[in-house]
Amino acid sequence: MNRKKSTKDIGKLNDQLLVFGGVYSNLQSLQKMKQIADQHNISRNQIICTGDVVGYCAQPEQCVQFVKDWGIHCIAGNVEIQLREGGEDCGCNFDEGSRCNIFSNQWYPYAKRQLSESSIKWMHELPDFIQFEYAGLKSMVVHGSMFETAGYVFESTPWSKKEENFKAAEAQLILAGHCGLPFSQTQNEKHWLNPGVIGMPANDGTERVWYMLLNTDPSNKLHFKHHSYTYNHHEAALQMHLHQLTVEYARTLKTGLWDNCEILPEQETALAGKEIVF
Repeated sequence: MNRKKSTKDIGKLNDQLLVFGGVYSNLQSLQKMKQIADQHNISRNQIICTGDVVGYCAQPEQCVQFVKDWGIHCIAGNVEIQLREGGEDCGCNFDEGSRCNIFSNQWYPYAKRQLSESSIKWMHELPDFIQFEYAGLKSMVVHGSMFETAGYVFESTPWSKKEENFKAAEAQLILAGHCGLPFSQTQNEKHWLNPGVIGMPANDGTERVWYMLLNTDPSNKLHFKHHSYTYNHHEAALQMHLHQLTVEYARTLKTGLWDNCEILPEQETALAGKEIVF
């Protein structure tokens, strides 16, 4: 039986917004993200996480408690949904026997063992979607898509598929996560924005990770910009080695290259190792 999805309405937001996703149990990157938010004087009520606080790296419990204590807005990624429901895998629907599937059978059980009852309780409180008004636009935060939490929507995904999401959300602005790559597209006065993730590099050959800042001008028109940063990725990789987690993902933190492109469409695969510039 399909679970009924929940939506949290956080009203009308003003001022600068900071949006990020995919912490992936990377505490060192998460700590740097908060430092950046503090430097910009962005309050927790103006910060949104698109889910998957837990993932490939070594400190899932610490990351959940960090986000919980920070008090920012956050939706459930497929990993949080699987963990709170006692699932046996991360729910990414990887092909059986694929490298992603093999790796998830390593990091997911580890994360499951590490998490406290308090962290699981917090995951139960996370909504599937967040809706709000910003720059005069009805806005929706999704993890993968309106139709599938673990559904992949990339820049190369046909706009018609994105239009279906705008229609279902009754929104003009969608903030999404899950695919791991930052991109932004605007058509027909509608905006699909994916800030990328902060827990793993964006397969561009650099150790940078990505987030977005949204602003409005005096006429209340939307403006947005992709931003990247570096952090102590050496410590994040060391923690993975100490806990005997997937060597390939620890290497990715340093090289900026994914172990494989199994989930990527042809267009995104062709960009592997090419430094992202916005």
